Amino acid sequence: MKKFLVAAAMAALLAGCSTQPAAPVEDQSAAAAAAAAKDGAATSGTTTSGVSGSATGTGANPLKDPNNILSKRSVYFDFDKFDVKEEYRPIVEAHANYLRQNPGAKMLIQGNADERGSREYNLALGQRRAEAVRQAMVLDGVRADTLEAVSNGEERPRCTDRNEDCYATNRRVDILVAP
Repeated sequence: MKKFLVAAAMAALLAGCSTQPAAPVEDQSAAAAAAAAKDGAATSGTTTSGVSGSATGTGANPLKDPNNILSKRSVYFDFDKFDVKEEYRPIVEAHANYLRQNPGAKMLIQGNADERGSREYNLALGQRRAEAVRQAMVLDGVRADTLEAVSNGEERPRCTDRNEDCYATNRRVDILVAP
């Protein structure tokens, strides 16, 4: 019951906080890859200090600031893989840092898969992806009880076309933050 209430509260909070319009489907995977590469280059070696100043010092919500790495909430995966790629480590580290600086906050980590493979296989793969991001955050010093990893399998696609760009968009983990 407690998990249901937490999940429902997080969903309601995130639905009310959504301010960015969705990118066109064909632009999502390319935009995500470009943003992650840019974030990786811009934050290399300074992820912790860069997030620290904006997460606690300005009074503005760093989660909603499109110029802040914390506004990036998706980690993408290769086909049939669940290891966090190096280009997405800065995003994971920034969210871990945010949780360490905001002890009352919690995160729901949702693993997703593309439609290829059985429903059961995709649920398991989505869970392994969510657990990989969760474990990376725990290794970065986040308390395990502030993170919940769940799988959506193939049930929440961002794109429904049947091509590689669309499949790549759906192979992801989404990081949802609750205060």
